Amino acid sequence: MSKVISLANQKGGVGKTTTSINLAAALATQGKRVLLIDADPQANTSSGLGVEIQELDNTIYECLVNGVDPHSAVVETNTKNLYLIPSHIDLVGAEIEMLNMEHREQLLKNVLAQVRDEYDYILIDCSPSLGLITVNALTASDSVIIPVQCEFFALEGIAKLLNTIKIIKSKLNPSLKVEGFLLTMFDNRLRLSNQVYEEVKRHFGDLVFNTVIARNVRLSEAPSHGVSVLEYDPSSKGAQNYIALAKELITRNK
Repeated sequence: MSKVISLANQKGGVGKTTTSINLAAALATQGKRVLLIDADPQANTSSGLGVEIQELDNTIYECLVNGVDPHSAVVETNTKNLYLIPSHIDLVGAEIEMLNMEHREQLLKNVLAQVRDEYDYILIDCSPSLGLITVNALTASDSVIIPVQCEFFALEGIAKLLNTIKIIKSKLNPSLKVEGFLLTMFDNRLRLSNQVYEEVKRHFGDLVFNTVIARNVRLSEAPSHGVSVLEYDPSSKGAQNYIALAKELITRNK
């Protein structure tokens, strides 16, 4: 049985998609069979892994709205052991279409139940909102990784996300927990980065991953080549950070 982890933060630009792609790839290089779900209508995770979205018959949208078998939506990536269920711009309208459906918060959970036994980890890249699709992702997940950018307003909005998690725990998914807070875009030359790290650590203690993701130009360049940073430049700081994160996550879940 796989572990399902959402990557969520309604604040945009915190490195959520970058983390989804590269953590998934890093877990795959550690010999884990990984399924990555792109649950963001912008479909950046899909394009960042080189998937031509317009050529696809099925995406996560068809699985959620039309009840399509998720096996038909899974695509292989360039990375061994890493598979993807892509997104599509149609997902923007899915929330409205899902409103009148029975058990609308459980739709993604039901989709994943059909493939869950086939993977070690299922990662869900959530959109930067707390809408119905993110609620579906959290309802379907065992835990949440919350990326936090090392900037002045880092903790802004986290209280809202934690409150959403609390509501989902009480009403829809009692076993949901926070896997950890991940500091991204860290620059140890900047006093601010170190201050944010200390503040997050003071607030959340052991829930903060020891691994931090440093600012790294290779992380920004890799998606335009349709590959993870591990494939684009395996010796880069970004690749090494995500391998360290994957190992830390695996150790936490032993």
